[in-house]
Amino acid sequence: QVQLVESGGGLVQAGGSLRLSCAASGRTFSNYAMGWFRQAPGEERRFVATINQSGGGTYYADSVKGRFTISRDNAKNAVFLQMNSLKPEDTADYYCAVQGNRRFGLSSRESDYNIWGQGTRVTVSS
Repeated sequence: QVQLVESGGGLVQAGGSLRLSCAASGRTFSNYAMGWFRQAPGEERRFVATINQSGGGTYYADSVKGRFTISRDNAKNAVFLQMNSLKPEDTADYYCAVQGNRRFGLSSRESDYNIWGQGTRVTVSS
């Protein structure tokens, strides 16, 4: 069974940091780009960051650029999101996802991702 499991969410004060992890199982994901999305209360799910198969290419939403860093460890079948200088507006459920096609590249389109984790909640207090 193909599965993505996120962890690392929690409550943090504004200006603090958190590191999210996403562990993949059921198949090898090293041939696919992976991404992080988030959904704030009452809002649609939105793109945060994506990383290509090798880890050498990344792309970020403007709202997190310079504060968040996506990385991956293909040997461990895992992807990470280091979040620094957190703001209250970063409060959301965070989801990792893997693309359904090796040729999509660095995509911010939700529809290009076909396997999703259950999410981990991040709450940033002011």
